[in-house]
Amino acid sequence: MTKPLPVIGITLGDPTGIGPEILVKALNSKDIRSICRPLVLGDVNVLEKEIRRAGIHTRFNAITSMDECRFMADRPDVLVLSDLQPDELVYGAPTIRTGQAMIRYIVTAADLAMEGRIDAMATCPINKLAMKKAGSEFHGHTEMIAARTGADRFVMMMSGKTLSVVLVTIHIPLNKVAESITQQAIADTLRVTGHDLRKKFGIRKPRIAVAALNPHGGEEGLFGHEEESLILPALSMVRDEGFEVSGPHPPDTVYVHAAQGRFDVVVSMYHDQGLIPFKLLHFKDGVNTTLGLPIIRTSVDHGTAYDIAGHGLADPTSLLEAVRLAATQAVHMKGMI
Repeated sequence: MTKPLPVIGITLGDPTGIGPEILVKALNSKDIRSICRPLVLGDVNVLEKEIRRAGIHTRFNAITSMDECRFMADRPDVLVLSDLQPDELVYGAPTIRTGQAMIRYIVTAADLAMEGRIDAMATCPINKLAMKKAGSEFHGHTEMIAARTGADRFVMMMSGKTLSVVLVTIHIPLNKVAESITQQAIADTLRVTGHDLRKKFGIRKPRIAVAALNPHGGEEGLFGHEEESLILPALSMVRDEGFEVSGPHPPDTVYVHAAQGRFDVVVSMYHDQGLIPFKLLHFKDGVNTTLGLPIIRTSVDHGTAYDIAGHGLADPTSLLEAVRLAATQAVHMKGMI
C-alpha cells in the first residue's frame, strides 16, 4: 500500500508581514495537497483576516492538539498558538506580542518534529528584532531551532532546481571573512553538507564543489594564500573520510559549471559569493534549508516584505517550493515511499 503523504508543519511567521498572505495562497493551491498533509502553526484570526482581504474562500479546522488533526483537503488544520486580534495588527509594524507569537510557532514546530509528530517544518519569514524584544536570545530561526534540537554543527543551504549553494560564513562584514575562515570550519561545512545530501536528499555520492576565496583561485599565491593554507588541507581531510569534493575552483566559473549539472552543490566562502549567483537564477523559487539538524527544516528565501504586505502582491512560490523540498527530504530520510 502507498504510504500517507508526509505531514509538514508550516509556521505563520510574522503576522504583520507577507507570511499570512503567502500561506493562505499556498494552502489554496492544489499543488500543496499533492505533496503533503499541511499543518499550520499559527493564528486563525490572522489567517481569516487575510482570506477576507484576499477574497479567498477557505475555511480552517482550528485545533489545540495534534490529536485533533483531520487533514481535509478543503479545510486545512491550524494548530492555534496565539490569539492576536485583527485590530491590534498593523502591516509592517511588529510588536512584542507578535514577536512572542513568532517564537511560539517556531519552538512548537521544532518540538513536534523532534517528537516525530510532524515529518518536517517549513517556515514563513520572521522579524528578528521583534523576537529579540519578546525575549529571544537568538539572532533568528536557525539558531533557535538548532538550540531547541541540540544541533551543534549546522549550515545554511540555498536550494533550487538549477543551483544549490552552501555557505561557510554567513552574516559577517566582508572585511571579517578571511579571518573567520578556518580549515576546521571548511571541513565541518563539507562534512555536514555531504552527510545530509546523502541522508535527506538521497544522493548516494554527492558531488561537492568548493569555491576559492580569492579571484582566480589565488593565482598560485599572487592574489592570496588561503587556498593553499586553508582550503586545500580541508579538502584533503574530508576526501580521506569518503566525501567527493573538488576545488578550490575559481569563483567566477564554478557556479556556471554547477548550474550546468556538473556538481550537486557549491560550498561558498561567504554570503554574497554564493547568494548573488543563486538569486540570479532562483530569485522567486529559491529555498533555504538547514543542514545538520536532526529534523528537516526549510524556509522561504525572502523576508517579511513590509513594503507590499497587505497589498495582495506577495508571491507564494518560494513557500510552495519550501514545502515541496521539506516533503522530498522527509521521503528520503524517513523512507516515506
